Amino acid sequence: MGRGTPVVSRLRAASGARRRVPGLGAVALPVVLVAMVSLAGVVLGRVYAGPLLTRLVVGAAVGSVLVSVAARRLPSWLVAPLSMAALAGYGALAMRLAAREAGLTGDLAGLTLEAARNGIPRLLTAMIPVEAVPDTVLVPLVAAWLAGLAGAEVAVRAGRVLAGYLPPAVFYAGVLYVVGPNADPAVGPTLVFAAVAAVGLALPGGTASGPVGPDPADRVAGVPGVGAAMRIRLALANTAGVVAVVVLAALLGPLVAARITERPVDPRRYVQPPQVETLDENPLIRISGWALNPEQKLLDVRTGLAGPAPAAAPGTSDGPIGPDGPAPDGGTPGGSRPGGSAPVRIRLAVLSDYDGVTWRVGATYRNAGRVLPPVAPVADRRVDTVRQEITVDGLSGRLLPAVATPQEVDGARVAYDPGTGTLIHPEGLRPGLRYTVTSAREHQDGNLLPSANVPAGPQVARVLQVPDGVPDALRRLAGQLAADNGAPYARAAAIEQFLAEHYRLVADAPSGHAYPNLNFFLFGPRNGGGQRGTSEQFAAAFAVLGRLTGLPTRVVVGFSPPAGDGPVRAADAYAWPEVLFEDLGWVAFDPLPQPRTEPRPVEEDFRPEPEETPPPEAPAPTVDPTPSATPVAAAPARPAGTPLPLLVAGATGLLFLVVALLLATVVLLRRRQRRRRLTGGGPADRVAGAWREVTDALRLAGRPAPGHLSASEVAAWAQETAPDGELAGPVGRQQPARAGGPATPVGEQSAPAGGLAAPVGELAGLVNTAAFAPGRTTDEQARRAAVLAVAYVSALRATRPWWRRLWWSVRPGPLRWPR
Repeated sequence: MGRGTPVVSRLRAASGARRRVPGLGAVALPVVLVAMVSLAGVVLGRVYAGPLLTRLVVGAAVGSVLVSVAARRLPSWLVAPLSMAALAGYGALAMRLAAREAGLTGDLAGLTLEAARNGIPRLLTAMIPVEAVPDTVLVPLVAAWLAGLAGAEVAVRAGRVLAGYLPPAVFYAGVLYVVGPNADPAVGPTLVFAAVAAVGLALPGGTASGPVGPDPADRVAGVPGVGAAMRIRLALANTAGVVAVVVLAALLGPLVAARITERPVDPRRYVQPPQVETLDENPLIRISGWALNPEQKLLDVRTGLAGPAPAAAPGTSDGPIGPDGPAPDGGTPGGSRPGGSAPVRIRLAVLSDYDGVTWRVGATYRNAGRVLPPVAPVADRRVDTVRQEITVDGLSGRLLPAVATPQEVDGARVAYDPGTGTLIHPEGLRPGLRYTVTSAREHQDGNLLPSANVPAGPQVARVLQVPDGVPDALRRLAGQLAADNGAPYARAAAIEQFLAEHYRLVADAPSGHAYPNLNFFLFGPRNGGGQRGTSEQFAAAFAVLGRLTGLPTRVVVGFSPPAGDGPVRAADAYAWPEVLFEDLGWVAFDPLPQPRTEPRPVEEDFRPEPEETPPPEAPAPTVDPTPSATPVAAAPARPAGTPLPLLVAGATGLLFLVVALLLATVVLLRRRQRRRRLTGGGPADRVAGAWREVTDALRLAGRPAPGHLSASEVAAWAQETAPDGELAGPVGRQQPARAGGPATPVGEQSAPAGGLAAPVGELAGLVNTAAFAPGRTTDEQARRAAVLAVAYVSALRATRPWWRRLWWSVRPGPLRWPR
């Protein structure tokens, strides 16, 4: 019959027979909630690699709703702890599955804690497609479980189906926002979501164990006019709802329709991706340090190919292109390698940005899984799959070496920039770090180079930009090299040949590639240290001269090991330039001189005009050479993001504001509930409402009256809850209530020795009158019942500790307790 006293039960019975939900509604509503949460997992799974995330979200939807339905007969305050315990077990299973799928090893608890700390930023900085690893799985999993739990509690237990749709709908909208423009519009799943929600609304209303339609406890049997008043209120409420829907549709419809063709906002733009240090942003300055320590061991490499290793063939090469065509040895410095096979060159970083002082990577890294976004190769180009197992030894920083173009990385967490193909290890390199990288190595057709053009336009403006401040001598040299070479490849070959024939490759040249350094390298006197440098100056000079002649260029830093397997030492590190050609992609060039060749003086082929005021001495290099393998150079300060304390303060303030609004809402709803009970409806309605105030107060005090007690027994129970004299206060003096008769107030004075137990007894008499003598309750008795109830509740609350009184006012229980 439900909770409450037998008197209230009789009031319900007198109002009308209680209806039960058909079995179809009790079963179908949980299924609808599971389907709505699962559809959000389907939409989010479109940006994940593999079906694991979708399956885990579906499991969370089923588990959360099933726990709530199974525990529907338990007290509501027990459901959340039981559901959280189930979530912990399911989450541990999901973390294990995600770790095993990603090949991650380590303590499961540690992986889970790491995912809890960094789940949201790593999800929003992850490369598309996102790999289902613990970091990117935990947040959607918990959100799906909470949406299912909240929806089931509101829709199934409380019977508020439309309100129960709110958590799954919010979860679905959040998923759409996270996906953003990174997948096709989710038209199909959204239509299915709306259809499933409509099916749930079409089911018979109510709950599996509660009443259907208006609560009969809100009516008193035999009170005339109650049914008609209820119908009038329902009609007015329905009319107001329809009007509100029509008005909102008219106002918001055009706004929504106008935004259909707009590209959604990508939330990743608001999250700062992983950053790198100065040495990683400009690894070109490390060349001179490595050159001074040639025996330093940096890596151990084991190389394998998907098929037989390709032999260098005419017209095809992955190495730099020389002035006479592809180099027979792949174009690596130092001449041909033993055996005549093309070595597999390893890239460390690709530097595309130059500001006149330093070359920088300028990459935007996104956390990536094992499988990296695919890069479509140039048409009709031969591609080999190269698989390398690399073990870090003396290499520091975050840049992760790999053969271009990486496609899959195992054994290390990586972040990836698809624009440059550069990888980083966000946690930093450490000795002993071992990973396996699979790359697609492309081979250009050198026979197409002489007639190839270079692209132009905004898409390549980054690699064509020449900062202000170029020395006049560099401009004149670039103009001289381009004067007799109209074709792009001819200009690139002329620059490559000029550098290889006129300059000396040395290991002790100072680091630096700013305009003054390059000017000194190209035109400085030989006896003063000019016209000699490391691969840093050769590659940087080629790239700048190339851009001055209209070639899109960039600089690459990497390693050329002497063999496919074995150690990679500092002597194997060098830099080379690349030029972008249409239909061919990036082509590497080698401006380094051949070994054992004597360079010709620059003055034989180019003599710069004297300056009006020659400097008293040669310009000094921007960075002095040091014996360290990792020299440090200053780099322009990167713009700082929003300070972390400010973010924390803002988030905390927002949280407090939300909590305060929720508490204020509960207080207002509680006051509205009391006013409706004590002043709304006929006299019998108001007497019943006053009695509910008393029984709710007993529950709030932690002493709920058992459901089998009569009204008089509840009054005695109230006496035990409030000892004699403890609740004394100003109440009306009354005569003892007769069985079946009203109690008549005769004035205002202090409560008798029995405290407020006697007023509760009088209120019990009024309740018996309303229940057993329909139509006999007067307005004066209803007002007296309200006075007695308010006095008892206020006095009982005053006996509680201060924190219990505070919780009394904001506790939402009375808004949903069954009657």
